[in-house]
Amino acid sequence: MPELPEVETIRSGLAPYLAGRTATSVEVAHPRAARRHVGGPSDLENRLRGKRFESVDRRGKYLWITGADATDEVAVVVHLGMSGQLLISEADAPDPVHLRIRVQLDDGRQLRFVDQRTFGGWHVDELVTVGERALPESVAHIAPDPFEPAYDPDRVVSVLRKRDTEVKRAILDQTVVSGIGNIYADESLWRAQLHGRRRTRGITRAALGELLSAASDVMGEAIKVGGTSFDDLYVNVNGQSGYFERSLNAYGREGLPCRRCETLMHREQFMNRSSFFCPRCQRPPRAR
Repeated sequence: MPELPEVETIRSGLAPYLAGRTATSVEVAHPRAARRHVGGPSDLENRLRGKRFESVDRRGKYLWITGADATDEVAVVVHLGMSGQLLISEADAPDPVHLRIRVQLDDGRQLRFVDQRTFGGWHVDELVTVGERALPESVAHIAPDPFEPAYDPDRVVSVLRKRDTEVKRAILDQTVVSGIGNIYADESLWRAQLHGRRRTRGITRAALGELLSAASDVMGEAIKVGGTSFDDLYVNVNGQSGYFERSLNAYGREGLPCRRCETLMHREQFMNRSSFFCPRCQRPPRAR
């Protein structure tokens, strides 16, 4: 699933096209795309039609579009799922095969939600104030990500130190720090020279701080090149793929030499996923 850099690439690509534009018509072309919306497809269409889009926002891996009219302000929360794409197209461009939602904009362009596997979808949510920021109600429980003013790495370190769990499991918890998924967790752990199965309580504050700093750095670098695209499912609003895959040091490199010490990289199962690490730079913990 797309992680923070991929979602930020989409957000920054959408914002110039949507800010100040009005949805003149909305079509839900597949009911699964509106399954998270309480009122169903027709209500989703009615809630968005006539809204003037104000901003495209993100927290961690969560994306939403804020729209308003004279009586109502809402957030359109977009779940990208495994294959969701948000594309800006000319109105006369052929429809993609897996088109799920179409929004006609008042400048003649269309916002199209394409989702081959139909795991994604849209729902309209109310905005609530958390701290100094307005968030969709369904996103309010998610922790700030490393690129927000509200993010406090010292607080995150304190939370991690109070837990007794694997460090990779902890940084994947979106209520602790948001935006980090499997790819960037492995990359951050490799940079910090920590094995993902190390227990948080046994890691020093300084080492945890280095891990969080590594996460910020690696995701910032990924944002600059459009994120990581392993296939044509992860694209920006113009259909272009990111190319951070070329810079990955851990994820997907099983059997290849570590770029730091040349030891062959290993892969192991973790939380129904694959974890990639260097057995020399990131020594696994002893069995408990």
